Amino acid sequence: MTAAGDRTHDPALRSWVASANAPDTDFPIQNLPFGVFRRLGAGARPSVGVAIGDRIVDLAAVVGRGLVSGDALLPCQACEDDSLNELMALGPAPARAVRLALSDLLREGGAGEAHAAEILVAMRDAELFVPARVGGYTDFYASVFHATNVGSMFRPDNPLLPNYKYIPIGYHGRASSLVASCAAVRRPWGQSRAGDAGPPTFAPSRRLDYELEVGLFVGAGNALGEPIPVGRAEEHVFGLCLVNDWSARDVQPWEYQPLGPFLAKNFATTVSPWVVTLDALAPFRAPAFARPPGDPPPLPYLAGAPERAGIAITLEAWLCSARMRDAGAAPMLVSRGNFTDMYWTIAQLVAHHASNGCNLQPGDLLASGTVSGPTKESRGCLLERTWKGTEPLTLPTGETRAFLEDGDEVVLRGYCERPGAARIGFGECRGTIAPAIPASRPESMNYR
Repeated sequence: MTAAGDRTHDPALRSWVASANAPDTDFPIQNLPFGVFRRLGAGARPSVGVAIGDRIVDLAAVVGRGLVSGDALLPCQACEDDSLNELMALGPAPARAVRLALSDLLREGGAGEAHAAEILVAMRDAELFVPARVGGYTDFYASVFHATNVGSMFRPDNPLLPNYKYIPIGYHGRASSLVASCAAVRRPWGQSRAGDAGPPTFAPSRRLDYELEVGLFVGAGNALGEPIPVGRAEEHVFGLCLVNDWSARDVQPWEYQPLGPFLAKNFATTVSPWVVTLDALAPFRAPAFARPPGDPPPLPYLAGAPERAGIAITLEAWLCSARMRDAGAAPMLVSRGNFTDMYWTIAQLVAHHASNGCNLQPGDLLASGTVSGPTKESRGCLLERTWKGTEPLTLPTGETRAFLEDGDEVVLRGYCERPGAARIGFGECRGTIAPAIPASRPESMNYR
Protein backbone atom coordinates (compact mmCIF):
# COMPACT_ATOMS: atom_id res chain seq x y z
CA MET A 1 0.00 0.00 0.00
CA THR A 2 1.48 3.35 -0.99
CA ALA A 3 1.20 6.53 1.03
CA ALA A 4 -0.45 8.22 -1.95
CA GLY A 5 -3.32 5.73 -1.99
CA ASP A 6 -3.85 4.55 1.58
CA ARG A 7 -7.25 4.46 3.23
CA THR A 8 -6.60 7.61 5.28
CA HIS A 9 -7.27 9.71 2.16
CA ASP A 10 -10.80 8.41 1.52
CA PRO A 11 -12.91 11.58 1.11
CA ALA A 12 -15.95 9.76 2.46
CA LEU A 13 -14.19 8.99 5.75
CA ARG A 14 -15.86 10.59 8.77
CA SER A 15 -14.88 10.91 12.41
CA TRP A 16 -16.77 10.50 15.65
CA VAL A 17 -15.26 13.90 16.54
CA ALA A 18 -18.13 15.96 15.15
CA SER A 19 -16.13 19.14 14.45
CA ALA A 20 -13.79 17.16 12.17
CA ASN A 21 -16.68 16.63 9.74
CA ALA A 22 -17.35 20.34 9.15
CA PRO A 23 -16.72 21.17 5.47
CA ASP A 24 -14.53 24.17 6.29
CA THR A 25 -12.35 22.61 8.98
CA ASP A 26 -8.60 22.58 8.43
CA PHE A 27 -8.31 19.38 10.41
CA PRO A 28 -10.59 16.63 9.10
CA ILE A 29 -9.67 13.01 9.75
CA GLN A 30 -7.86 12.98 6.39
CA ASN A 31 -5.26 15.44 7.76
CA LEU A 32 -4.10 14.58 11.33
CA PRO A 33 -1.18 17.03 11.63
CA PHE A 34 1.27 16.82 14.54
CA GLY A 35 2.06 19.55 17.06
CA VAL A 36 3.03 20.28 20.65
CA PHE A 37 0.54 21.62 23.20
CA ARG A 38 0.07 22.15 26.91
CA ARG A 39 -3.21 21.89 28.76
CA LEU A 40 -4.07 25.16 30.43
CA GLY A 41 -3.76 24.91 34.19
CA ALA A 42 -1.15 24.65 36.90
CA GLY A 43 1.50 21.98 36.54
CA ALA A 44 0.79 21.00 32.95
CA ARG A 45 3.77 20.28 30.72
CA PRO A 46 4.08 20.33 26.92
CA SER A 47 3.10 17.14 25.12
CA VAL A 48 2.77 15.89 21.54
CA GLY A 49 -0.69 15.98 20.04
CA VAL A 50 -2.56 15.61 16.76
CA ALA A 51 -5.23 18.05 15.56
CA ILE A 52 -8.69 16.71 14.75
CA GLY A 53 -11.45 19.27 14.17
CA ASP A 54 -11.39 21.67 17.13
CA ARG A 55 -9.78 19.07 19.40
CA ILE A 56 -6.28 17.74 20.09
CA VAL A 57 -5.51 14.06 20.52
CA ASP A 58 -3.11 13.67 23.45
CA LEU A 59 -0.75 10.93 22.22
CA ALA A 60 0.65 10.24 25.70
CA ALA A 61 -2.91 9.50 26.84
CA VAL A 62 -3.43 7.24 23.81
CA VAL A 63 -0.34 5.23 24.77
CA GLY A 64 -1.26 5.22 28.45
CA ARG A 65 -4.62 3.62 27.70
CA GLY A 66 -3.15 0.96 25.46
CA LEU A 67 -4.97 2.15 22.34
CA VAL A 68 -2.10 1.52 19.94
CA SER A 69 -0.01 -1.53 19.19
CA GLY A 70 2.13 -3.05 16.46
CA ASP A 71 4.10 -0.71 14.20
CA ALA A 72 2.50 2.36 15.80
CA LEU A 73 3.52 1.61 19.39
CA LEU A 74 7.19 2.62 19.33
CA PRO A 75 6.64 5.90 17.43
CA CYS A 76 3.69 6.74 19.68
CA GLN A 77 5.95 6.20 22.68
CA ALA A 78 8.39 8.65 21.07
CA CYS A 79 5.52 11.14 21.14
CA GLU A 80 5.56 11.14 24.95
CA ASP A 81 8.40 13.70 24.65
CA ASP A 82 7.75 17.47 24.84
CA SER A 83 8.68 18.03 21.18
CA LEU A 84 8.38 16.23 17.85
CA ASN A 85 12.13 15.65 17.50
CA GLU A 86 12.15 12.01 18.59
CA LEU A 87 9.31 11.10 16.23
CA MET A 88 10.92 13.10 13.41
CA ALA A 89 14.19 11.23 13.83
CA LEU A 90 12.50 7.87 13.18
CA GLY A 91 11.82 8.63 9.52
CA PRO A 92 8.63 8.53 7.44
CA ALA A 93 7.44 4.96 8.00
CA PRO A 94 6.91 5.20 11.82
CA ALA A 95 5.07 8.53 11.51
CA ARG A 96 2.94 6.96 8.80
CA ALA A 97 2.09 4.10 11.16
CA VAL A 98 0.97 6.57 13.84
CA ARG A 99 -1.21 8.45 11.37
CA LEU A 100 -2.82 5.22 10.16
CA ALA A 101 -3.48 4.02 13.72
CA LEU A 102 -5.04 7.36 14.68
CA SER A 103 -7.19 7.35 11.57
CA ASP A 104 -8.60 3.98 12.68
CA LEU A 105 -9.12 5.19 16.27
CA LEU A 106 -10.85 8.42 15.24
CA ARG A 107 -13.09 7.23 12.42
CA GLU A 108 -16.78 6.61 13.01
CA GLY A 109 -17.06 3.41 15.02
CA GLY A 110 -13.37 3.59 16.01
CA ALA A 111 -12.22 2.41 19.43
CA GLY A 112 -11.10 5.87 20.49
CA GLU A 113 -14.65 7.15 21.00
CA ALA A 114 -15.03 5.20 24.25
CA HIS A 115 -12.00 7.07 25.60
CA ALA A 116 -12.87 10.53 24.25
CA ALA A 117 -12.83 12.25 27.64
CA GLU A 118 -9.33 10.93 28.40
CA ILE A 119 -7.58 11.42 25.05
CA LEU A 120 -9.10 14.66 23.68
CA VAL A 121 -8.35 18.25 24.66
CA ALA A 122 -10.30 21.23 23.32
CA MET A 123 -8.01 23.59 21.40
CA ARG A 124 -9.45 26.50 23.36
CA ASP A 125 -8.12 24.83 26.51
CA ALA A 126 -4.57 24.40 25.21
CA GLU A 127 -1.46 26.48 24.57
CA LEU A 128 0.38 25.69 21.34
CA PHE A 129 4.14 25.82 20.77
CA VAL A 130 6.78 25.76 18.05
CA PRO A 131 6.47 22.02 17.36
CA ALA A 132 10.15 21.04 17.46
CA ARG A 133 13.43 21.97 19.08
CA VAL A 134 14.97 23.69 16.06
CA GLY A 135 18.73 23.39 15.95
CA GLY A 136 19.16 24.96 12.51
CA TYR A 137 16.98 27.37 10.55
CA THR A 138 17.55 28.14 6.86
CA ASP A 139 15.53 30.55 4.75
CA PHE A 140 15.46 30.18 0.97
CA TYR A 141 14.47 32.50 -1.90
CA ALA A 142 12.62 29.96 -4.01
CA SER A 143 10.03 32.13 -5.80
CA VAL A 144 11.29 33.53 -9.09
CA PHE A 145 8.41 36.04 -9.05
CA HIS A 146 9.44 37.35 -5.63
CA ALA A 147 13.11 37.46 -6.62
CA THR A 148 12.32 39.31 -9.86
CA ASN A 149 9.98 41.81 -8.21
CA VAL A 150 12.39 42.66 -5.41
CA GLY A 151 15.33 42.78 -7.81
CA SER A 152 13.52 45.18 -10.11
CA MET A 153 12.97 47.61 -7.21
CA PHE A 154 16.62 47.76 -6.25
CA ARG A 155 18.38 46.73 -9.49
CA PRO A 156 16.03 47.74 -12.32
CA ASP A 157 18.69 47.08 -14.97
CA ASN A 158 19.54 43.62 -13.58
CA PRO A 159 16.63 42.35 -11.45
CA LEU A 160 17.47 38.64 -11.46
CA LEU A 161 21.06 37.78 -10.73
CA PRO A 162 22.66 35.20 -13.09
CA ASN A 163 22.97 32.45 -10.45
CA TYR A 164 19.27 32.38 -9.54
CA LYS A 165 18.12 29.82 -12.11
CA TYR A 166 21.02 27.47 -11.33
CA ILE A 167 21.16 27.44 -7.53
CA PRO A 168 18.55 27.61 -4.74
CA ILE A 169 19.55 30.81 -2.94
CA GLY A 170 19.35 30.71 0.87
CA TYR A 171 20.85 31.97 4.09
CA HIS A 172 21.15 30.66 7.64
CA GLY A 173 18.68 32.36 9.97
CA ARG A 174 18.48 32.51 13.74
CA ALA A 175 16.83 29.48 15.35
CA SER A 176 16.70 31.11 18.80
CA SER A 177 14.27 33.81 17.63
CA LEU A 178 11.66 31.45 16.19
CA VAL A 179 8.40 32.11 18.01
CA ALA A 180 5.05 30.36 18.20
CA SER A 181 1.91 31.58 16.49
CA CYS A 182 0.11 34.34 18.43
CA ALA A 183 3.32 35.60 20.08
CA ALA A 184 3.78 39.36 19.90
CA VAL A 185 6.52 40.60 17.57
CA ARG A 186 8.50 43.56 18.90
CA ARG A 187 9.30 46.26 16.33
CA PRO A 188 13.09 46.09 15.96
CA TRP A 189 15.66 48.86 16.09
CA GLY A 190 18.27 48.99 13.36
CA GLN A 191 20.56 51.03 11.17
CA SER A 192 19.14 52.48 7.98
CA ARG A 193 20.09 55.22 5.57
CA ALA A 194 17.82 57.48 3.56
CA GLY A 195 19.10 57.82 0.02
CA ASP A 196 22.66 57.24 -1.11
CA ALA A 197 24.47 59.90 0.89
CA GLY A 198 25.05 60.80 4.51
CA PRO A 199 25.51 58.62 7.58
CA PRO A 200 22.95 56.05 8.72
CA THR A 201 20.62 56.51 11.68
CA PHE A 202 19.75 54.01 14.40
CA ALA A 203 16.01 53.95 15.11
CA PRO A 204 12.97 51.67 15.21
CA SER A 205 12.17 50.22 11.79
CA ARG A 206 9.51 52.14 9.90
CA ARG A 207 9.22 49.63 7.07
CA LEU A 208 8.28 46.49 8.92
CA ASP A 209 6.96 43.70 6.71
CA TYR A 210 5.73 40.11 6.79
CA GLU A 211 6.70 37.31 4.41
CA LEU A 212 4.27 34.51 3.60
CA GLU A 213 6.29 31.29 3.48
CA VAL A 214 6.02 27.52 3.74
CA GLY A 215 8.37 25.76 6.14
CA LEU A 216 9.54 22.17 6.04
CA PHE A 217 10.70 20.26 9.09
CA VAL A 218 13.53 17.81 8.61
CA GLY A 219 12.80 14.29 9.78
CA ALA A 220 15.59 11.75 9.62
CA GLY A 221 18.88 13.57 9.10
CA ASN A 222 22.05 12.73 7.19
CA ALA A 223 25.56 12.10 8.44
CA LEU A 224 28.11 14.89 8.17
CA GLY A 225 29.83 14.67 4.80
CA GLU A 226 27.09 12.58 3.14
CA PRO A 227 24.87 14.42 0.61
CA ILE A 228 21.18 13.62 0.18
CA PRO A 229 20.23 12.60 -3.40
CA VAL A 230 17.36 14.65 -4.78
CA GLY A 231 15.41 11.47 -5.53
CA ARG A 232 15.46 10.56 -1.81
CA ALA A 233 15.21 14.07 -0.37
CA GLU A 234 11.56 13.80 0.65
CA GLU A 235 12.42 10.79 2.81
CA HIS A 236 14.11 13.39 5.04
CA VAL A 237 11.06 15.68 5.23
CA PHE A 238 8.70 15.13 8.17
CA GLY A 239 6.09 17.65 7.06
CA LEU A 240 5.21 21.25 6.24
CA CYS A 241 4.03 24.26 8.22
CA LEU A 242 3.51 28.01 7.70
CA VAL A 243 6.25 30.55 8.40
CA ASN A 244 6.17 34.34 8.69
CA ASP A 245 9.68 35.69 8.16
CA TRP A 246 9.23 39.20 9.56
CA SER A 247 11.52 41.69 7.81
CA ALA A 248 12.72 45.26 8.45
CA ARG A 249 12.82 46.58 4.89
CA ASP A 250 14.62 49.83 5.77
CA VAL A 251 17.38 47.97 7.63
CA GLN A 252 17.79 45.26 5.00
CA PRO A 253 19.21 47.21 2.01
CA TRP A 254 21.80 49.00 4.16
CA GLU A 255 23.18 45.89 5.87
CA TYR A 256 22.82 43.06 3.37
CA GLN A 257 25.84 43.92 1.21
CA PRO A 258 28.18 42.08 0.90
CA LEU A 259 27.14 39.13 3.10
CA GLY A 260 23.34 39.05 2.95
CA PRO A 261 20.47 39.20 5.50
CA PHE A 262 21.29 39.76 9.17
CA LEU A 263 19.52 41.94 11.77
CA ALA A 264 16.69 42.85 9.38
CA LYS A 265 15.56 39.23 9.58
CA ASN A 266 16.64 37.62 12.84
CA PHE A 267 14.57 39.55 15.40
CA ALA A 268 11.58 37.18 15.05
CA THR A 269 10.20 34.45 12.78
CA THR A 270 6.73 33.07 13.52
CA VAL A 271 6.04 29.35 13.01
CA SER A 272 2.58 27.80 12.85
CA PRO A 273 1.88 25.07 15.43
CA TRP A 274 0.71 22.17 13.24
CA VAL A 275 2.95 20.12 10.94
CA VAL A 276 1.07 18.57 8.02
CA THR A 277 2.80 15.37 6.90
CA LEU A 278 3.71 14.63 3.31
CA ASP A 279 1.43 11.59 3.58
CA ALA A 280 -1.55 13.86 4.27
CA LEU A 281 -0.52 16.07 1.35
CA ALA A 282 -0.21 13.16 -1.10
CA PRO A 283 -3.60 13.81 -2.82
CA PHE A 284 -2.48 17.36 -3.61
CA ARG A 285 0.80 16.65 -5.36
CA ALA A 286 1.26 18.60 -8.58
CA PRO A 287 3.85 19.07 -11.30
CA ALA A 288 6.86 21.18 -10.45
CA PHE A 289 6.96 24.76 -11.74
CA ALA A 290 7.28 24.74 -15.52
CA ARG A 291 10.47 26.58 -16.39
CA PRO A 292 9.98 28.95 -19.33
CA PRO A 293 11.67 28.15 -22.65
CA GLY A 294 15.27 29.22 -22.53
CA ASP A 295 15.73 28.68 -18.80
CA PRO A 296 18.56 26.28 -17.98
CA PRO A 297 17.62 22.80 -16.78
CA PRO A 298 18.61 21.98 -13.19
CA LEU A 299 22.11 20.63 -12.78
CA PRO A 300 22.15 16.81 -12.49
CA TYR A 301 22.27 16.74 -8.68
CA LEU A 302 19.03 18.81 -8.62
CA ALA A 303 17.25 17.07 -11.51
CA GLY A 304 14.40 15.06 -10.03
CA ALA A 305 11.16 13.73 -11.51
CA PRO A 306 9.00 16.88 -11.94
CA GLU A 307 5.59 15.24 -12.37
CA ARG A 308 4.67 15.18 -8.65
CA ALA A 309 7.44 17.34 -7.18
CA GLY A 310 5.12 20.27 -6.45
CA ILE A 311 2.34 20.59 -3.87
CA ALA A 312 -0.82 22.62 -4.56
CA ILE A 313 -1.22 24.69 -1.38
CA THR A 314 -3.32 27.85 -1.49
CA LEU A 315 -1.66 30.46 0.72
CA GLU A 316 -3.27 33.61 2.09
CA ALA A 317 -2.15 36.66 4.07
CA TRP A 318 -4.74 38.63 6.07
CA LEU A 319 -4.26 41.94 7.88
CA CYS A 320 -6.19 43.44 10.79
CA SER A 321 -5.29 46.81 12.35
CA ALA A 322 -6.02 47.79 15.94
CA ARG A 323 -8.73 50.17 14.68
CA MET A 324 -10.30 47.35 12.68
CA ARG A 325 -10.43 45.15 15.77
CA ASP A 326 -11.95 47.97 17.84
CA ALA A 327 -14.60 48.43 15.14
CA GLY A 328 -15.34 44.71 14.99
CA ALA A 329 -14.14 44.50 11.38
CA ALA A 330 -12.90 41.21 10.00
CA PRO A 331 -9.30 40.90 8.79
CA MET A 332 -8.70 42.01 5.19
CA LEU A 333 -7.33 39.60 2.60
CA VAL A 334 -4.07 41.05 1.30
CA SER A 335 -2.79 38.27 -0.95
CA ARG A 336 -3.60 34.79 -2.17
CA GLY A 337 -1.07 32.64 -4.01
CA ASN A 338 -0.11 29.02 -4.56
CA PHE A 339 2.93 26.99 -3.61
CA THR A 340 3.07 25.54 -7.13
CA ASP A 341 4.49 28.89 -8.29
CA MET A 342 7.83 28.20 -6.57
CA TYR A 343 10.79 27.87 -8.94
CA TRP A 344 12.52 25.31 -6.68
CA THR A 345 10.81 22.27 -5.13
CA ILE A 346 11.13 21.10 -1.53
CA ALA A 347 13.22 18.12 -2.71
CA GLN A 348 15.63 20.47 -4.48
CA LEU A 349 15.94 22.67 -1.39
CA VAL A 350 16.83 19.68 0.79
CA ALA A 351 19.20 18.15 -1.76
CA HIS A 352 21.02 21.43 -2.35
CA HIS A 353 21.29 22.17 1.38
CA ALA A 354 23.02 18.81 1.94
CA SER A 355 24.95 18.72 -1.35
CA ASN A 356 28.19 19.83 0.30
CA GLY A 357 27.82 17.29 3.10
CA CYS A 358 26.02 19.62 5.49
CA ASN A 359 24.36 17.44 8.12
CA LEU A 360 20.65 18.22 8.46
CA GLN A 361 19.19 17.11 11.78
CA PRO A 362 15.72 16.14 13.02
CA GLY A 363 13.75 19.28 13.78
CA ASP A 364 15.75 21.58 11.51
CA LEU A 365 13.49 24.10 9.77
CA LEU A 366 13.88 25.10 6.12
CA ALA A 367 11.65 27.93 4.88
CA SER A 368 10.77 28.44 1.24
CA GLY A 369 11.15 32.19 1.07
CA THR A 370 8.27 34.48 0.17
CA VAL A 371 5.61 32.69 -1.86
CA SER A 372 4.67 35.07 -4.67
CA GLY A 373 2.96 34.43 -7.99
CA PRO A 374 2.65 36.23 -11.31
CA THR A 375 -0.24 38.54 -10.32
CA LYS A 376 -0.34 41.54 -8.01
CA GLU A 377 -2.86 39.77 -5.78
CA SER A 378 -0.49 36.81 -5.31
CA ARG A 379 2.48 38.81 -4.00
CA GLY A 380 3.36 37.43 -0.58
CA CYS A 381 4.71 40.50 1.26
CA LEU A 382 3.93 44.20 1.57
CA LEU A 383 7.18 45.21 -0.12
CA GLU A 384 5.79 43.68 -3.32
CA ARG A 385 2.09 44.21 -2.67
CA THR A 386 2.53 47.99 -2.19
CA TRP A 387 5.50 48.14 -4.56
CA LYS A 388 8.03 49.48 -2.05
CA GLY A 389 5.34 51.60 -0.40
CA THR A 390 4.34 53.57 -3.51
CA GLU A 391 0.93 51.85 -3.84
CA PRO A 392 -0.44 51.66 -0.28
CA LEU A 393 -3.40 49.47 0.63
CA THR A 394 -6.65 50.98 1.94
CA LEU A 395 -8.14 49.15 4.91
CA PRO A 396 -11.91 48.94 5.66
CA THR A 397 -11.50 51.70 8.30
CA GLY A 398 -10.01 54.10 5.74
CA GLU A 399 -6.49 53.66 7.08
CA THR A 400 -3.72 53.06 4.59
CA ARG A 401 -0.78 50.68 4.84
CA ALA A 402 2.48 50.72 2.97
CA PHE A 403 4.16 48.75 5.77
CA LEU A 404 3.04 47.42 9.16
CA GLU A 405 2.08 49.72 12.03
CA ASP A 406 2.05 48.95 15.75
CA GLY A 407 -1.01 46.91 16.67
CA ASP A 408 -1.35 45.35 13.21
CA GLU A 409 -2.02 41.62 13.24
CA VAL A 410 -0.97 39.44 10.30
CA VAL A 411 -2.68 36.07 9.86
CA LEU A 412 -1.28 33.53 7.41
CA ARG A 413 -3.43 30.61 6.26
CA GLY A 414 -2.86 27.64 3.99
CA TYR A 415 -5.10 24.90 2.66
CA CYS A 416 -5.36 22.25 -0.07
CA GLU A 417 -8.49 21.33 -1.98
CA ARG A 418 -9.36 19.55 -5.20
CA PRO A 419 -12.28 17.50 -6.54
CA GLY A 420 -12.29 13.96 -5.20
CA ALA A 421 -10.31 14.74 -2.04
CA ALA A 422 -11.18 16.10 1.38
CA ARG A 423 -10.04 19.68 1.97
CA ILE A 424 -7.21 19.93 4.50
CA GLY A 425 -5.49 22.96 6.02
CA PHE A 426 -2.55 24.16 8.05
CA GLY A 427 -4.37 26.25 10.63
CA GLU A 428 -3.17 29.79 11.22
CA CYS A 429 0.15 31.54 11.74
CA ARG A 430 -0.56 34.74 13.70
CA GLY A 431 1.54 37.62 14.93
CA THR A 432 0.81 41.13 16.21
CA ILE A 433 3.28 44.02 16.05
CA ALA A 434 4.25 45.42 19.46
CA PRO A 435 5.90 48.85 19.79
CA ALA A 436 9.67 49.15 19.79
CA ILE A 437 11.44 49.32 23.13
CA PRO A 438 11.73 53.05 23.97
CA ALA A 439 15.21 54.54 23.89
CA SER A 440 14.42 56.10 27.28
CA ARG A 441 14.64 52.66 28.97
CA PRO A 442 18.36 52.49 29.74
CA GLU A 443 18.17 48.98 31.11
CA SER A 444 16.85 47.74 27.76
CA MET A 445 18.34 50.20 25.26
CA ASN A 446 21.73 51.45 26.42
CA TYR A 447 22.99 52.65 23.04
CA ARG A 448 23.98 56.25 23.75
